Amino acid sequence: MAKIQINGKKTKILNDYSVKDLIKKYKLNENKIAIELNGIILPKKLYNKKKLKNNDKVEIVQFIGGG
Repeated sequence: MAKIQINGKKTKILNDYSVKDLIKKYKLNENKIAIELNGIILPKKLYNKKKLKNNDKVEIVQFIGGG
């Protein structure tokens, strides 16, 4: 198990967990979010390749439409 921080809250995840796995776990729409990993915006093309590790800090921002 790895300990990470998501939007300021500490949580545990399985080892070898990708950012894409995290998106699926929280049932997020990949097209309506931006992810910052350890202070760097992560391009969508890397979501499946980037593995999370112990002490990573993830910030997830959801886009909301309005008028």
